[in-house]
Amino acid sequence: MDLNLKNLFFSGKMTLPLVEGGKGIGASDGTSAGVWARAGGVGTFSGVSPATYDENGEVNEIIYKGKTRKERHQEYIDFSIEGSLEQARIAHETAANNGRIHMNVLWEMGGVEAILHGVLSRSRGLIHGITCGAGMPYKLSEIAAKYKVYYHPIVSSSRAFHALWRRSFSKAREWLGSVVYEDPWRAGGHNGLSRQEDPTRPEDPEPRLLRLRQAMREVGLWNIPIVIAGGVWCLNEWVHILENKDIAPVAFQFGTRPLLTQESPIPQEWKNKLLTLKPGDVWLNKFSPTGFYSSAVRNDFLEELQGRSDRQISISRQQESGLEAFTFGARNRTVYVTPEDARKAHEWIKAGYTEAMLTPGKTIIFVESERKENILTDQRACMGCLSGCMFSNWSQEHGSTGYLPDPRSFCIQKTLLHAVRQGDMENQLMFAGSNVFRFQQDPLYANRYIPTVEELIKHILAGN
Repeated sequence: MDLNLKNLFFSGKMTLPLVEGGKGIGASDGTSAGVWARAGGVGTFSGVSPATYDENGEVNEIIYKGKTRKERHQEYIDFSIEGSLEQARIAHETAANNGRIHMNVLWEMGGVEAILHGVLSRSRGLIHGITCGAGMPYKLSEIAAKYKVYYHPIVSSSRAFHALWRRSFSKAREWLGSVVYEDPWRAGGHNGLSRQEDPTRPEDPEPRLLRLRQAMREVGLWNIPIVIAGGVWCLNEWVHILENKDIAPVAFQFGTRPLLTQESPIPQEWKNKLLTLKPGDVWLNKFSPTGFYSSAVRNDFLEELQGRSDRQISISRQQESGLEAFTFGARNRTVYVTPEDARKAHEWIKAGYTEAMLTPGKTIIFVESERKENILTDQRACMGCLSGCMFSNWSQEHGSTGYLPDPRSFCIQKTLLHAVRQGDMENQLMFAGSNVFRFQQDPLYANRYIPTVEELIKHILAGN
């Protein structure tokens, strides 16, 4: 089938309409971005905790020395700036002046504005565009315009684009490179589901794309590409979108498929796991400390988090009719619960879940003693990797969110780093898109074959 794919203007240059998804932490880097760009597309490295290397090419371990969260937060910013600069240089050298290089950040990551200023002020000519999602990046356009790089906001609805355009993007329209539509049901990682959308009922992307293009045309953005992200595997399955003149021009972002390439920086254990996944193995859950839904592989890590929430009862601080006293913890705290919940609590305690932990939601959960210590250790070690973290109660603006830290969540920085650096795919978070099971079905990966990025792009261009 002739897809009739045409090059599009991306971040100052005509490129293939194929974009590498910028997967953090460390699941896309300067090498993967560089080879994608060298093949003529748009390569993207993650600016979320990017790696630096020693003289032997080994990844430097990140060691935080600050005694306070504020001190560690500044260290996190400094590490992120130096890592992003190193990955940008690698990407630039690898691309050999082909394609474009983008840096991906999350607007809800800690210190994102300081990181962008620190990187862009020192990377002239190395980075052509900034891709940004996970939040409402109102200041993204202002920062991009200051350093004369293109910005590529990630949205999941026309409503989000409207809000961003009215408040800020209209003031720097010449640097708007594309609008990335990320399907909130199908994309891997953090997803932009609104309160009005049902996480269990995926919607057809075509009407949503039509509404987005209509919103863009209303403000004169006729030729700015929409990048379709989430759920993209074979371009043959998107011919109806390619031929829809009411949506064009479009490009396609691939996040999951580049994981299984020779140049992908993820460990071999992760690549092996990808080849075993089946339909239903990806879980759209809300355990993330960001408060967003996220799409990840169902494993022991997620099952343990589900168990914490399952072993949960509501509490009252005051004696009320029908409630009985329940005492827990080293300080013998007393709360009041229903007789049925008291029965459940005692059963969990007998089963070994002896430690009760308060949550911000007027509940307590029950965990093993070792698990409680791990949770408290991770909370104390917080370095402010998010602008606001439910798990540790960190707030970039105030030093604290003002709420209790939530033991039902987890340290996302720690688990993502362990996944990409240690290869433990059962006991750490493993982000993936909904199509990940197709590695088993796609003939490109027959007999556990792992292609190069160049081979993958040729396969994609053939529609396969």
